[in-house]
Amino acid sequence: MGKFDGILICTDLDGTLLRNDKTVSEENKRAIEYFQREGGYFTFVTGRMPFYSADAYRLARPNAPFGCINGGGVYDFEEKRYIWRQGIDERVVELMRAVDERFPAVGIVVSTFENTYFCKENDATKSFRARTHLPNLICDYREVREPLAKVIFASDCESELLQVGALLRTHPLAEHFNSMRSERTFFEVLPCGIDKGVALMKLIEYLGIDPKRTVALGDYDNDIPMFRPAGLSIAVANACRAALDAADAVTVSNEEHAVARVIYDLAEGKYQL
Repeated sequence: MGKFDGILICTDLDGTLLRNDKTVSEENKRAIEYFQREGGYFTFVTGRMPFYSADAYRLARPNAPFGCINGGGVYDFEEKRYIWRQGIDERVVELMRAVDERFPAVGIVVSTFENTYFCKENDATKSFRARTHLPNLICDYREVREPLAKVIFASDCESELLQVGALLRTHPLAEHFNSMRSERTFFEVLPCGIDKGVALMKLIEYLGIDPKRTVALGDYDNDIPMFRPAGLSIAVANACRAALDAADAVTVSNEEHAVARVIYDLAEGKYQL
């Protein structure tokens, strides 16, 4: 039997496993390989769609399916198929219209389960497309004909983005959706009840893992729901205040090989599962 048999580590990517230059340190790679050799399952839950997660998959080297769309899907990259997914209510178009009318400068990005459409561009959406290398698919949000997975509202203006969040929370249709701040320039809208914690529970069920034998690592607001079902939740030192407060423990920063530190701390008995 391996030292980590029956343990699942599930990490966020940006700001947690990935360094600020979007790479994975050699220290983290060696620790992940060690963890997997000793029987552990290692994977990630991300806001990314499967079709632009290839680089992340190669960097993270998971030995299990991964959570995507901020919890809206679980994807088997080797078999190129969703194990599970949840689409968003079509009435999300009404939310988009409300934001578009009140905040005409806010960018709108619509993701289906196979494509991402840049429906309304601004500097924040252009930056997003540049760093993800997504194709520049342009389509009015009212004309997307595929099942929708999530919607992103983007702005470099903090106050404007906070006002978007307030509108989403108070809109008459708010109870039919889950909205969250996923990074500094993004507010995302997901299906009702969907978050990273749902993806973690689907992974636990699929792998047959005891929930008490799971470790969740993250750094931002959208990682907090993943902390709740985990047996142990750990925030990296560079995490936002809300994530630091919600976690069971705090480890080193993403620039200091946080995943490796957690794995070796598990091996040395610092954490009990």
